[in-house]
Amino acid sequence: MKKKYKIDTNIFSKELLGFWLYLMSDCIIFCTLFSVYFILVDNVAQGPSGHNIFQNNLIIIETFLLLFSSFSCNLVLFEMKNKNLYMVFLWLGITFLLGLLFVFLELFEFFHLINLGFGPTRSGFLSSFFVLIATHGIHVISGLIWIIVMIKYVYTFNITNLIYYRMLCLNLFWHFLDIVWVFIFSFVYLFGMV
Repeated sequence: MKKKYKIDTNIFSKELLGFWLYLMSDCIIFCTLFSVYFILVDNVAQGPSGHNIFQNNLIIIETFLLLFSSFSCNLVLFEMKNKNLYMVFLWLGITFLLGLLFVFLELFEFFHLINLGFGPTRSGFLSSFFVLIATHGIHVISGLIWIIVMIKYVYTFNITNLIYYRMLCLNLFWHFLDIVWVFIFSFVYLFGMV
């Protein structure tokens, strides 16, 4: 006889407290990196400023990729509640592909800037810019690895409360990365273009 279960959807449950604390520690890391960036933004050492190097079209594409991946990641939880395995795999795959495209565009931007001679050793501004964006990119890569692990878990164990809980943590992490990216887009790229 198959065991019935009810999925707990409360994002403020005591089981998630540890994960919320982790997200807050990550928030402190990004706040520190933003602070360093804003302190060094004018230290260009006769090199380029954000106005000279930021590519508007590429940044907008990256932003849409990450925002759409957040939407698709949220649909994974919806489909898990409905116990629709096919759609869970589909939305996880779409989230993974969008995140992977985002990372490739970030790497393209980095290599492009370095090829132009605007690497992280050029100025304080570029150092802080590269560290902030690379830290976010490493978090996205971690999220992509987590998505692969979740695909394996769902494939192996189906949908259980534990799998749903882990997916909920992944979802919170992915949304956190989107929020950080919105700040990067707004305060680093948009203000840098002005």
